[in-house]
Amino acid sequence: MTGRRFRLNLNLRKNMSFRPISEIGEFGLIDRLTRLAGPTLGSTPGLLEGIGDDCAVYRPGPSLLEVATTDLLLENVHFDLLTTPMHHLGSKAISVSVSDICAMNALPRYALVSIAVPRNISVEMVEALYAGMCHAAARYGLAIAGGDTSFSHAGLMISVAMTGEVAEKQLTRRRGARPGDLVCVTGTLGGAAAGLRVLQRERNLMMELLAGNEPYDRNVMVELEEYAGVIRCQLLPEARQDIVHFLHGKSLVPTAMIDVSDGLCADLGHLCGRSSVGAHIREGSIPVQPQTRMVADEFQEDAITWALSGGEDYQLLFTLPRELHETVSAHRDVSVIGEITPPGEGIMMTDIFGMSIDLAALGGFDHFR
Repeated sequence: MTGRRFRLNLNLRKNMSFRPISEIGEFGLIDRLTRLAGPTLGSTPGLLEGIGDDCAVYRPGPSLLEVATTDLLLENVHFDLLTTPMHHLGSKAISVSVSDICAMNALPRYALVSIAVPRNISVEMVEALYAGMCHAAARYGLAIAGGDTSFSHAGLMISVAMTGEVAEKQLTRRRGARPGDLVCVTGTLGGAAAGLRVLQRERNLMMELLAGNEPYDRNVMVELEEYAGVIRCQLLPEARQDIVHFLHGKSLVPTAMIDVSDGLCADLGHLCGRSSVGAHIREGSIPVQPQTRMVADEFQEDAITWALSGGEDYQLLFTLPRELHETVSAHRDVSVIGEITPPGEGIMMTDIFGMSIDLAALGGFDHFR
């Protein structure tokens, strides 16, 4: 009987068609999982937003909403321990989740942190990781309230689940943008991609020297002072909680908002898709710091391409009614880069030469492509 069942399983496998995730991409996979999870949402009447935004949204009381998010960081996928100090990694792990909370116009409250640790990680390294997390938590005013630990065969894994709170009237989702709204972004873009290029070059140099049994100067990071700004963008991004405080203080509620984690192009696409609108942005208005342009020139790459599709900048991208232009543009770290258009006009950019570029084909970071 066992042999017959085994032959039957083999025949079933021969008749089954398996599709690699790369065919549908990360967001195609998310769409499929969203459809599967959809029927479970009805079991929690207080859940106002499920899969599809930066956070889930739950109503614990009459006027206050709770938002929740989770992020997973994997060694050799999201970070490389050869170029990432553990303290920096811990800080980034917290900042990534806080950025999701901020994208809902909310403020963080507490986090649950789980890690899976391989044998080559020492106690001191784990302590440095958590010291970075605690330093970031103190900066954002949130508590690390628990978590879990386990062993890993596949490198270091970090999972952060986080909750935040927001008044119902201040909640901002990805949907809600309307034609005519301003498209605004905080800070500068492309710096994280520039920092990653510098660190990747340094790692490759180190591996080449080690492969040839040549000495490697481990203090070489001191010589990278001229790249300090972009390296910081990559290793120590800061969630824009200050912008949330600014919006609350000015009684501004964006019509839609998202954090820039996959690149301006992809995340603007997510926002427009959820809002059923198009967008038109201007290349000359996209904020890119001089050091990012310097690194791009050195690598013979394009800084605007990094800004559009590099990812990991963790700035906020949001929309506001046009009549608020003067109020929002008064903030020195907010740039108005374009406007929302009707859905039939797509997502377009006018470059510095006046040419129109369709950004839909450019895309952004995708784990499975």
